[in-house]
Amino acid sequence: MIDMFWKAAVLGVVQGITEFLPISSTGHLILVDQFLHMAEGPFSKMFNVVIQFGSILAVVIYFHKKLIPMAMFSDQAVRRDTLEIWFKTLAGVFPILIIGFLAAPLIEKLQESPFVVAGALFVGGVILIKVEAWCRKEHPIETFHELSWTRAVLIGFIQCIAMVPGVSRSASTIIGGLALGSSRKLAAEYSFFLAIPTMTAASGYSLLKHGGSMSAAEWGALGIGFVVSFFVALAVIAWLMNYIRTRDFRGFGYYRIALGVLVFAYFYFRS
Repeated sequence: MIDMFWKAAVLGVVQGITEFLPISSTGHLILVDQFLHMAEGPFSKMFNVVIQFGSILAVVIYFHKKLIPMAMFSDQAVRRDTLEIWFKTLAGVFPILIIGFLAAPLIEKLQESPFVVAGALFVGGVILIKVEAWCRKEHPIETFHELSWTRAVLIGFIQCIAMVPGVSRSASTIIGGLALGSSRKLAAEYSFFLAIPTMTAASGYSLLKHGGSMSAAEWGALGIGFVVSFFVALAVIAWLMNYIRTRDFRGFGYYRIALGVLVFAYFYFRS
C-alpha cells in the first residue's frame, strides 16, 4: 500500500507540472508509469484521468476573480462579461465532448503505444515552434470580448486533436488560439478555462465507469494524486502566467522534440 501511495504522489507531481504546460500531461503520465508500474489494468488509466481534476480545481482557485467575481452578483456589466467567458468556454467544449464520446475506444487503444506518444510529442513540438514564428501580430486579440464565437468554437475543434496521447490539450488549444489571432495570455487563459468542463466530464465519466470496483488502497492513492496535482498545478499556473509576459512558447516546442526523440529511441531499442 505504501508503495502505491508514493507512486501516486510522484504521478501527482508529474500531472501538476505538465497539465497546463504545452508538453502533454497524459503523455508524461503514460511514460512515467512505464517505469513506476503503479497498477495494472483499468485503474492505472482511470487514475491518470481523474487526478487531472486536481489540476482543474487549481484553475478555478487561481482565476476565481475572473471566473466568479463577487461583483457579478451586483454589477450588470461585470455579470455580462463573466457570463460571456463562461458561455464561450462552453461553446469551445462541445466539439470534444461529442467527438470524445464517439472516439473513446480508439483513444484508449492509442494510449497503449509509447510510439504514438513519441510521435505526437515530436510533431507537436515542431508545430508549436512554427506557429510562434508565423503568428506574431502587432494587435492580437487580448480579451474574451474580442474573441469571436466562431474562433472559440474553432479552438474547440482543434482541442479534439489532443485526444491522441502525447499531443497535449494545452498545446493544441494554445496553438489554435495563437493561429487564430489571440495573444499568448488570452490563448493560455482560454486553454485553462476549456480544461474545466472538459476534464470534469472526463474525470466524472472515468469514475462512474471504474469507481465502483476500486479498493480502499486505490481510493487512497487516487486521493493522494489528486491533492498533490492540485498544489503543484497551482504553482505552475502562476509561474506560466508570469513566464509568458516576456517569453514565447518555443522553448516548450524544443523540449517536446527532444523528449519525443528520446522516448522513441528508448522503446525502439528496448523492444
